Parts: sequence; C-alpha cells; structure tokens
Amino acid sequence: MSTAFSSIPISENVHWVGAIDWELADFHGYTTPRGSTYNAFLILDEKPTLIDTVKAKYRDEMLSRIASVIDPSKIEYVISNHSEMDHTGALPDLMRTIKPAKIYASSKGVQAIRRHFPSSEIEVTQVNEGDTLALGRMTLTFLMSSMVHWPDSMFSYLNGDGILFSNDAFGMHLASTERFVDELDPWIVRSEAATYYANILWPTSKIVANTLKKVHEFGKPIHQIAPDHGPNWRINDDIHLVMDWYHDWSEGRFDPQKAVLVFDTMWGSTALIARAIAEGLHQGGMKVRMLPLTKTERSQIATELLDAGLFLVGSPTLNGGLYPTIADALTYVKGLRPRKPSILGGAFGSYGWSPALQKQIGEMLTEMGIDLPNGVFNVQYVPGEDDLRSAQEYGQALAEHSLPTSSDS
Repeated sequence: MSTAFSSIPISENVHWVGAIDWELADFHGYTTPRGSTYNAFLILDEKPTLIDTVKAKYRDEMLSRIASVIDPSKIEYVISNHSEMDHTGALPDLMRTIKPAKIYASSKGVQAIRRHFPSSEIEVTQVNEGDTLALGRMTLTFLMSSMVHWPDSMFSYLNGDGILFSNDAFGMHLASTERFVDELDPWIVRSEAATYYANILWPTSKIVANTLKKVHEFGKPIHQIAPDHGPNWRINDDIHLVMDWYHDWSEGRFDPQKAVLVFDTMWGSTALIARAIAEGLHQGGMKVRMLPLTKTERSQIATELLDAGLFLVGSPTLNGGLYPTIADALTYVKGLRPRKPSILGGAFGSYGWSPALQKQIGEMLTEMGIDLPNGVFNVQYVPGEDDLRSAQEYGQALAEHSLPTSSDS
C-alpha cells in the first residue's frame, strides 16, 4: 500500500479520503478536460464510517489516505450512496482488507452491487427513506434520491457536522488539490457545475426539482455539501448559490436572448449560411454562441443549451441524409431531453438534389419539444448574395420570435 497520500480534514469529524484523476478526458460520452475526483469521506466517531469508495485503480490511494488517520481495519460501516463503478470499483478489495461490520445502500443499490460483483461475498444491508444509523455521538439519516442520477442514488446527512453527502448531485468533473469551492476560480466552478448538470442530470430534471424540495423540507441545517465528484460547498452563500442554480436548471429557466447555433459544413456553403443567420440574430438583439462542429465537443453543446432560448442546427446533405457530426450531436442532445417552456429553434443548410434533409432536422427538433416558428431555411448548392440576405432575414425573424415584447415584460 502506498503511503504517499494523506487525508484532508473537511470538518471537525470528517476527512476526505478520495482520489484525484488528473488524466480523465471523457466521462459518460462527454469531454472532461479538467479531469475529476472520486470523493470518499471518512467519519471519525465511535463507529468509524466510510462514505463511498473510488474507482478500482485508485484503491491504494484511498487506503493510504485512510491509513494517515486511522487503521483501515477499524472502519465499522461503509455507506454506498451510489453503486456506479467510479464509486464502488474498490469495494470488493476494500471488503477483504478492512472487513467492515456492515455495508449500507438503498434497495436498488443492494441489487446493483450484487449485479456488479456477482462472484464476491459482499453482503449489503438495505436502508430506506428517513432511516437513521447511529455512529456514536453522531447519526446518519438517509434520503432517497432515485434517478439523481441512477435508480439507486441516495443522500446521507450527518447530524452534528451538518454535512449532506450528495453523491452525484451538486458535483462537477474537476481535478484539483483544493477541496472546497471557495478555494477555486468562481468562473471555473460555474462552468463545470453547469457542464455536469447538462450532461448528467438534465434528463431527470423533474426528479431533481422534487429532490431539491425534499432537501428543503428535510429542515436540517446544511453546513456543507459533499458530492462524489469535485469540491465541497461549505460557505453558506455558495450552498445557496448552487441550490439556486439547480432550481433554475431543473425548472428549465433560460435566457430568451441567447441563441446557440450548431453547424458543420462540407464545402463551405452551410458555414456561409450560418454566418449570415448569426448576423441577423445579432442585429435582432440576440447573443449568439456559434458552435462549429469542427472544433466543438457535443458536451459543450449541451452546456450552452442549458440556458439558451433558441437552438439552430445547420447541416450539409450527405447521401441524402444528415452529415455524420450533426447526426451524432443531435442524437446526444435528444437523449438529454432538453424540453423547457417556449424554447424555439431553426434548421438550415445546403443541398444538391433534394431539400429533405433540413426537414429531417426540423422534425428531430420538434421531437425534442422545440418549436420552429419560421420553419427551415435551405439553399441549393452555393448561396449567392440574395440567399445570404434571406438567411440574415431568417435570423432576424427568429430573433423577433425569441425576444419578449414590451407587453410580455
């Protein structure tokens, strides 16, 4: 076992004993240029308790951090808030090493751990909504948070220190030696929290909203939120801030002035149309985010869409169908189910023989719950000056539909 890693105290009775993954570049299909952490937390009480574990490859790093505080074999309980392998990968080896008296998980968590490790002898005890576990001076209370973001997900609340161990909620993929949000650049925190929500939690926004309500009604003081990825939230203003972000995102609140324009191009024609439409949107008062797929990851599209009021997609025609990069992006976004009230869209591009492609894009956007007030815009072959003026007017018309009128404000 390595002895190079030490625990980091996050409160009077709790230490961070997780692992930092500086190399992670992709998670669940979206890019993670800033890496991630797999957070595990050691509660020091009469019955020392470990909250979650880490990816299997980081087992020794976690054990080294635990050993810097106590003998790992003294751990009595392990809590599995979420069974996904980045949080349970080290569990079988850990059981053989420390032999805890009990492992606790939700009902779905019990099933998932058994399926993940069918050849192991791991015995897991089920906990339910509102169950408590006495650790000595302190107590854990369990809150079910199913589908935030897996069926087995749950929160654990540590009475006394007032820490909400929130597994995948309120987290972000951000590798850092700093363990608290207030030690980091606020812009990076906002960006990574939004990226995480858009690409992981967006499909279950209704459930997220209900879970936020449950946490509020729980009524216990929350002095710190400890997610399974990224830094902890410990400043009262920061805790309220991330709660507000999650409320806005889960309710589908957006900026009606923000337009996201995604496109790819084969010979440059669709790119010309995209620039002309963007010009019209800007002249109409919109803030335009141009996302050419030659340099844009699909996870960036999701993040930009999270608070956008207008979504436009442009593609050239290839073999009578979508350009591959556009098909990939739309399939990914559709899976996130970005439905929100009053979001508008548009489809555009160029074609050689048949203009059916742009209609296909429009139909995909409609299936996502996105209205196309001005239909689709397409040009055969290379756009001329008249075509580009029409594209500009298309953008201006969409801006007029998107922006609230004086009677709406």
